[in-house]
Amino acid sequence: MSLSFERTQSVAIIGGGPGGYEAALAAAQLGAEVTVVERAGIGGSAVITDVVPSKTLIATADAAIAIAGAGDLGVQLFAKGGDGKPLKPEIAINLTAVNKRLLALARQQSDDMRASLAEAGVRIISGHGRIDGENAVVVSTGPGGTDFDRVEADTLLVSTGSSPRELDSAKPDGVRILTWTQLYDMKAIPEHLIVVGSGVTGAEFAGAYMNLGAKVTLISSRDQVLPGEDTDAAAVLEKVFKRGGMTLLSKSRADKVENLGDRVVATLSDGRTVEGSHCLMAVGSIPNTAGIGLEQAGVQMTESGHIQVNRVARTSVPNIYAAGDCTTFVPLASVASMQGRTAIFHALGDVVIPLERRRITSNIFTAPEIATIGWQQKDIEDGSINGVVHKLPLAANPRAKMMGIKDGFVKLIARQGSGTVIGGVIVGPRASELIYPIAIAVERRLTVDQVSRVFAVYPSLSGSITDAARAMHVVDHQIYGG
Repeated sequence: MSLSFERTQSVAIIGGGPGGYEAALAAAQLGAEVTVVERAGIGGSAVITDVVPSKTLIATADAAIAIAGAGDLGVQLFAKGGDGKPLKPEIAINLTAVNKRLLALARQQSDDMRASLAEAGVRIISGHGRIDGENAVVVSTGPGGTDFDRVEADTLLVSTGSSPRELDSAKPDGVRILTWTQLYDMKAIPEHLIVVGSGVTGAEFAGAYMNLGAKVTLISSRDQVLPGEDTDAAAVLEKVFKRGGMTLLSKSRADKVENLGDRVVATLSDGRTVEGSHCLMAVGSIPNTAGIGLEQAGVQMTESGHIQVNRVARTSVPNIYAAGDCTTFVPLASVASMQGRTAIFHALGDVVIPLERRRITSNIFTAPEIATIGWQQKDIEDGSINGVVHKLPLAANPRAKMMGIKDGFVKLIARQGSGTVIGGVIVGPRASELIYPIAIAVERRLTVDQVSRVFAVYPSLSGSITDAARAMHVVDHQIYGG
C-alpha cells in the first residue's frame, strides 16, 4: 500500500548501510522514487567489514569452546593411534578458512540486500555522494572522481556510517597493528594479540580470539571492561576472561604501539611495555561526515563531526534527515535501521513514532553474551529514577544446569510503586534472543505481575525471566500496589 501524493515524491540516500537500506525500502513501499548512493557496497561497513563478519567469527569461536567444553556433558572426543590406543585430539582453527567463509557470507548478505532494493524499484548508484544544496546529491562515479551524476530529490537522507578511529602514536599498518576492518587478512591465529580498548568492540574480539586459541592481553584505561555497562555483567565477563587465560590490564593507557617487524610493543603511560605478535586498536570510531557538503547545506554538527538529529532522525534542515553511526543517536545497526524507516515515515507523511533511547535493546556478543534494555541499576543508584532490582543467577536454572552453563544471570528492573518493568539485563548464551520478552515488557509497559503470568516452557532459560518477575511480587505491595 502506498500513500497518495499530488506528485511522486523523490528520495535520495547517501549510504547503503542498515539505515540507508531500510529507508530505501520504506520509501519505495510508500510509492516514492528512490535513489541510493553507496561507494563500498549495499549493507555498508556493518555488513561488509563490521557486524556480519565479526559476529560470524564469534560464532566460530563459540563453536570452538562448545567442543572444548563438551567433556563436561559426557561427550568425549578421541582418535586411535597406530597401536590402537586412544589419543587426545586437539581443536585446530583454520583461520584462513574461517576468514574466507565470513567474508563470503558478508558479500552474500550484501548481494541479497542489493537484490531486494532492485526488486523494490530502487535506483542504485555506485560512487561517492555529497550534498549540493538542500535538494540535490552529486555523485562521483568515475575513477579518480572524473565522472559525475546529479540526483535531484525532495528528501535527502545521510547514512554514511563511521570508520575506526586511528591514533598517530599507534598507526594501523594492516600487518601487525590492525583495526577491526583489517583482522580478516590474517592467515593464522595470532600468537599473542594485544587489544587496546575494552569497549564493546575490544571485548568482543578479545574474547573471540582467546576462544580461538590466541594468547590475549586486553589493555583498558578504565577500572573495568565495558565501561558504562552494568557492573555485574562486566564482573562476570572479567571472571570468564581471566579463567580463560586472558591478561587484563585495567587503569592502563597505551601511549604508543610500534611494529618492530617480527612483533609489536605497546608502551603504557606508566612506562611498562607489553610485547605481542599483533595489536588490535579498538579505540572508538569517527563519523564519515567530512567533505560531503553537510556544513554548506546548513546541517548542524557536533565538534566530533556527528550530525545533530532529533527523535525522528531530522536534521536542522527540514528536508534533510540522517541515520546511523554518523548521527548523535545510539550507534547500533538496529537503531540505524529504525532511524532510516522513521525518517522516511516522517518525511513522506506516514504514521511515525519518535525513537526513545530507553526502549532500545543492545547486545554485546561476548561469551557469555550481555543484553540490556531500558533503565539500569546505576540509574536507580544515582537517583535518576525510583526503582527496584532483582537478579537471578543462571546457575540456579534447571535448563542451564543441563547445558552446563555456570556463568550469567537475569536482572529485572521495575518502577517503584507501579511495578512496571522499565529495564533488564541478561548475561548468558543467546542473551540477544532472551532479552526480547523483556524488551516487549518495557515497550508495552507491562508490570512484573503481568510478566510473571506468562507461561514459560519448563525447563528453559527464559523461565528465569518469569521467576525473577514472580520474585518481585511482594505481598505488602512495596513494589506493585493493588
